[in-house]
Amino acid sequence: MDIAMNFTLGLSQGVAWPWPIAVYLFLAGISGGAVAVTLLLNMYRKQTAVNTPLLKAASLTGLVTILLGMVCLVLDLTNPLVFWRILIYYNLTSVMSIGVIALLFYIPLVFVLTLVAFRKEIKDCGALAWLDGIVGVFDSMRGALHWIVLILAITVCAYTGFLISVLVRFPLINTAVLPALFVASGLSAGAAAAKIMAVGCFGEDPHSADLKVLHGAEWPIMAAEALCIFMIAVSLICGNAAAQAAVEAFVSGTWSTVFWVGVVGVGFVMPVLLNCVKSAAGLYLAGFCSIVGMLCLRHFILYAGQLFGL
Repeated sequence: MDIAMNFTLGLSQGVAWPWPIAVYLFLAGISGGAVAVTLLLNMYRKQTAVNTPLLKAASLTGLVTILLGMVCLVLDLTNPLVFWRILIYYNLTSVMSIGVIALLFYIPLVFVLTLVAFRKEIKDCGALAWLDGIVGVFDSMRGALHWIVLILAITVCAYTGFLISVLVRFPLINTAVLPALFVASGLSAGAAAAKIMAVGCFGEDPHSADLKVLHGAEWPIMAAEALCIFMIAVSLICGNAAAQAAVEAFVSGTWSTVFWVGVVGVGFVMPVLLNCVKSAAGLYLAGFCSIVGMLCLRHFILYAGQLFGL
C-alpha cells in the first residue's frame, strides 16, 4: 500500500494550494507571533512568573488559532480522513514532516501554557478546581516552558514560510527571504491580536507599561517586514526572465490591488496613521488593520506566487 501523501500534486495546473492553505498560513502566523512576542516581552520585563492579561490573551489566541489552522490544513488534504498518516510516517528531508514534528510539540505545550496562564481562574472554578494540582506542576517549570514554547512558536512562524518556499517553479515564492518575512509578519499581526484580546477581554489598560513596550517593538518589526518585501521585489527585478515576469504580480491585475491596498495601505500605512489616535478605539482599529494586512499578504504570496510562475 502506498502510504505516501502527495502534497504537491497538480502544482503545474494553476492554483493548487487555494484559500484554505492561505488561511492556515495566516492562523499559524498569528498563533506563533502572538505567543512569541508576549513571551519575549515577559522575559524582557522580568515578569515570567506573572500571569499578565497579555499572557492570557496571547496563550488563548495562540491555542485557538493554531487549532483552527490545523482544521483548514486537514480539510484541504486530498484524503482528509487519513491525515493521521503524516503523524506516523516521517521524512526528515521534507519540510512538511519537520513542520508536523514542530506542531506535535507546539500545540500541546501551548495548551499547557494556557492552563498555566489561567491557573487562578481554573482554581476558582469549582468544576475545574481538581486540575490545579496538575497545573501547579507545570507552573513550577514555567521558566523552561516559556523558553521551549518560544522556540517552537518562532519555528512555526518560519515553517509556514519554508513550507511554500520549496516550490521551485514559482519565483515569487521560491526565495530564502520568505521564512523571515513570515516570521516578521507573524510577530506584527500576532502582537496586534494579543493587544486587542488583552484590552478587550482581560482588562488590560491601553496605556499600561506592557503595551507601551509592545507598541515600541512593533515599529522595528514592521520595518523588518517591509525590508523583506523590498528584498523579494528587488530579487525578482534583478533575476532571470521568469523572475522578472513575476514582477507583474506587483503592478497589474487583481493581486496587485490586494498588495497595494491590502498589504501596503491597510497593513502598513493605516497602523502608522492610527498611531496618532490615542484611544482604545485607535488601538483596536490599528490592530485590526495589522491583522487584515497580514491576511492579505499571505493570500498575495500564495495566489500571486502560483499564478505568476512559469
